[in-house]
Amino acid sequence: MALPSKTYQRMPDPGNPARTEAWALLEVARELHQARAAPVDVLRAALRRNWRLWTIFQANLVDPECQVPSEVRANLLGLSNFIDRHTAALLGAPDPAKVDILVNINRQIAEGLLDGQRAGPARPAPPAASVALSQTV
Repeated sequence: MALPSKTYQRMPDPGNPARTEAWALLEVARELHQARAAPVDVLRAALRRNWRLWTIFQANLVDPECQVPSEVRANLLGLSNFIDRHTAALLGAPDPAKVDILVNINRQIAEGLLDGQRAGPARPAPPAASVALSQTV
């Protein structure tokens, strides 16, 4: 696997987990959007990449030391559960028209993370998955 810095043209600056997570969500959303018009194997690869990203989020959200507020954590875990089911269904029966929901979810969550950065104080958000993201995505 190539190092992320050699794979992506743009990467977020280190030290800001929320921005890194938003970047990863937007990159995978872009990949999913483009894969809708690509061969099935390309679509499946993009779906698996998105699933892997959300699995990283899930693993961090269930960590007892996770600093994400419990209500937000519960909502994100519920969303992750939907993404698991939807992705598994798409891997079994690829349908480019049904990929848009994953693209939209990623974009909306990323926008929320970025809005939080713009509105909040200039401190890093609690890490949900940033260490693993930098190694995986």
